[in-house]
Amino acid sequence: MSTRKLRKRRVDRGIHVRTRGLYALSSYREMAYLLAPRLFLLVGLLGLPPALDLYGQRVLCAAAVFAMPALAFDFLAEYVGLVCLGGALFIGFGGYAAGFLNARLGLSPVLTIPLGTLAGACLSTLVILPCLRLRGVYFAMVTFMIPLFARHVIVALGLLGSTEGITGLDTLPDPLIEIYVILAAVLASLFALRRLVNEDLGLILRGIKENDQAVAASGISILRYRVLAVFIASCIGCFAGAYLAHLYGWLGLSLFAMDFSILPIAAAVMGGTGTLAGPVVGAFLLTSLSEALRGFGQLRVVLYCLVLLAFILYKPEGLLKVLERKYQQFERREEV
Repeated sequence: MSTRKLRKRRVDRGIHVRTRGLYALSSYREMAYLLAPRLFLLVGLLGLPPALDLYGQRVLCAAAVFAMPALAFDFLAEYVGLVCLGGALFIGFGGYAAGFLNARLGLSPVLTIPLGTLAGACLSTLVILPCLRLRGVYFAMVTFMIPLFARHVIVALGLLGSTEGITGLDTLPDPLIEIYVILAAVLASLFALRRLVNEDLGLILRGIKENDQAVAASGISILRYRVLAVFIASCIGCFAGAYLAHLYGWLGLSLFAMDFSILPIAAAVMGGTGTLAGPVVGAFLLTSLSEALRGFGQLRVVLYCLVLLAFILYKPEGLLKVLERKYQQFERREEV
């Protein structure tokens, strides 16, 4: 009577090697293994809104809004080498552009959100353009100050309602439509950026980050590709600002608040920089945590900071990379 000998083998053994360059799969089990994390994120986000009350849906909308500039920050910092600390600039320009088109020209949110996104992205790119020759901490410092500068210009010149803002903007017709619009935008931006960074354009951008002089020596315009990368990131952030203006039916100087610059960076650190999906996960976790701690009053800020410090000190690679490593360590038993 023969006895079967079993051994443990990692599930991902050989799958990543064969799919990285050839995109070849040998079984439906391997396809399910690769698609499971993506389907979990997709189904989780799209299936959650109907199960929440109105307050929970608004929290989810806020989390998705923060996820957009977090995506833009991660893309620029990790794939282009531009650490942009001025995410509030994208939110503000996108929101003010959409609000102006709706309040002054009477256009529907169906038109003002995409038009405001493009107008805000163009304006943001023009403002950041002179800074693209700066490097490292100098670029970060300048981009951090630009939203403050824009805020004071609006107040000093009395533009667009000055400190009172603009009220009475049209809102989206249904709460579920509101939440699915921003969730669809987050997922579309995430998967589009994942595809982009793996194409030739992504290869050039990573080359500029690693050694811009070598890229310039090959005859490629560094400035051109940096401008393109900033415009792409601006479109993502400005969409969130345009959507936010119509979510609350009001816009004002709060669109340039530092929360829209700091929280996306914290979300990227917590979720895992360089992963694109990590900042999205971090934004949803941080926003939910902030609301859960609201009952602690002023102590909420202390607890909030302690959680962030714990991640920075003990899990600096980010939550998503930890989960990815654990997922790749799954084993199954097979016959020897």
